[in-house]
Amino acid sequence: MKMVVAMIKPHKLDEVKQALSEVGIQGMSISEIKGFGRTGGRTEVFRGSAYQVDFVPKIKIEVVVTEKQVHPVLDAIERSAKTGKIGDGKVFVLGVEEALRIRTGERGETAI
Repeated sequence: MKMVVAMIKPHKLDEVKQALSEVGIQGMSISEIKGFGRTGGRTEVFRGSAYQVDFVPKIKIEVVVTEKQVHPVLDAIERSAKTGKIGDGKVFVLGVEEALRIRTGERGETAI
């Protein structure tokens, strides 16, 4: 099993959710986060004064999938989250040792 962790632009969440649903993903966790990459944030203007915003708002999506679902999930996220502009985000794939569905006691891939 693998955990796919994606950091995307907030306005792309609905598109990514739909794309993941189309490849068979039935559940996910999301968090509102802030961060920056190579650009180091962005400059904004407030009342005529420019100031640096060090952390940019993002959405973090976490999905646990089987090994065979990894590439379709990555493709769906890339296709739906990509704008072609700086700050589109990142996706990481991590190993998952075990899964447990608390309600039923199911373990492993049947728990996801």
